[in-house]
Amino acid sequence: MKFNLGCGRRKMAGYINVDAAPECEPDEVFDLESTPWPWPAGCAEEILFIHALEHMGRDPRVFLKIMQETWRIAAAGCRVTIHVPHPRHDNFIDDPTHVRPITPAMLSLFDRELNDRWAAAGAHSTPLAHYTGVDFRTVSVQLLLEEPYATQLQRGEITPAEADRLVATLHNVGKEFRIVLEARK
Repeated sequence: MKFNLGCGRRKMAGYINVDAAPECEPDEVFDLESTPWPWPAGCAEEILFIHALEHMGRDPRVFLKIMQETWRIAAAGCRVTIHVPHPRHDNFIDDPTHVRPITPAMLSLFDRELNDRWAAAGAHSTPLAHYTGVDFRTVSVQLLLEEPYATQLQRGEITPAEADRLVATLHNVGKEFRIVLEARK
């Protein structure tokens, strides 16, 4: 099964499109902040959260349950694709329904291998993979830049290091994260 979770009006053919809002006319109306989810363990070969996950889990306990349920329904090797606005972009800040910033660093807390390496090194990262019983490996991270920065980087007018510095220090430079996780089971 392939899931498009929090689909809104972006329904995709070949996916079970799920949203809490019946007005979106999803295949299944379900509030993903309610757990447990109604699907069996290991049933998902692919999961999409396309501009959806930032709308869920204002309460950290609810967000952790969402991550646990995502892992529970994921089959071994399931890819979880997440697109979210950068938390320092007006696209995130201006929408009152955006309740949770999602970053690659935050999602890496759900990787058991990294949790173990950090513990061995004495780092102070929260080992959420162990606390929640999940294990997601980050497969890829893409940061989309806002204009004019995307064009400047493409043309070589700024270096990747300069782009990283701008993203880290200014608002409205990083536009969107596109992250792919893989369920390790």
